[in-house]
Amino acid sequence: MKLNYLRTLEKFTVIIYPEGTRTEAKSFLMNGRRMIGYLLIYTLLMGVAGFYIIYLTPLEKVFLPSWLKKTTLEEQQYEALSKKITLLATELENLKSANTKLRNAVQLGDSALLRNNKVQKNAKDSVLKVPSEGNIGAIFKKLYSNIFQTNNQVEDVFFILPVKGYLSREFKPEQGHKGLDFVVKENTPVYASAGGYVIFANYTTQFGFTMLINHSAGYISKYMHCNQLLKKEGDIVLQGELIALSGNSGIETTGPHLHFEIWKDGKPIDPKKVLINY
Repeated sequence: MKLNYLRTLEKFTVIIYPEGTRTEAKSFLMNGRRMIGYLLIYTLLMGVAGFYIIYLTPLEKVFLPSWLKKTTLEEQQYEALSKKITLLATELENLKSANTKLRNAVQLGDSALLRNNKVQKNAKDSVLKVPSEGNIGAIFKKLYSNIFQTNNQVEDVFFILPVKGYLSREFKPEQGHKGLDFVVKENTPVYASAGGYVIFANYTTQFGFTMLINHSAGYISKYMHCNQLLKKEGDIVLQGELIALSGNSGIETTGPHLHFEIWKDGKPIDPKKVLINY
């Protein structure tokens, strides 16, 4: 209503009278439209001036939203680099932790890692639980040990092939190769070679997704370069149980395959010496 009233005024006089001083009063002859124009120009100028005062001073950190705050190209690059460094540091710490756990698992792995007698019993009895194709040799060997083995003898652990594939490289510790390489397609099922207790299941830089299973009698089996691990640390697995899918992970790999190792009392042995269905 007031704007409409000012707009309809054709002429009016604005008198500025400084009260309490001897300065003479000043008068300006104006109309409504000119008055509105002056007000708009004044408001615009004050708004622009206020914005730049805030934008070019530390006040911008308080009054301006984050998307309006000024950032130079160097600041943007620094912020992006800081995020990448933080992410890489976190990943490096995770890898270091995984490698340390893997090293400790190999050094300390023995039958004491099995939680209790029930766990050991499940690991030993699991030899009768094999993949769907069966394993007659394991059954006869188990029956033989039950009949002729005395109570004072230590029961052995029997291993089966963890995967069906072409054996591309054998056990050659003098060349730094401490296991067997089976060439298989990615995501081929990998089975537990013997029953036991998962003491490591994680990603390592060298060997990719790796799983270690602790068995009785001081045995440890290792499954490396997997694409996916289906069991986690602390799980109890039975012989022939699906534990992973083969892959091509890690930097020390030349193609899709499963690297399989068996350790006895902290030292690698030729897996073919204990595999009953090789």
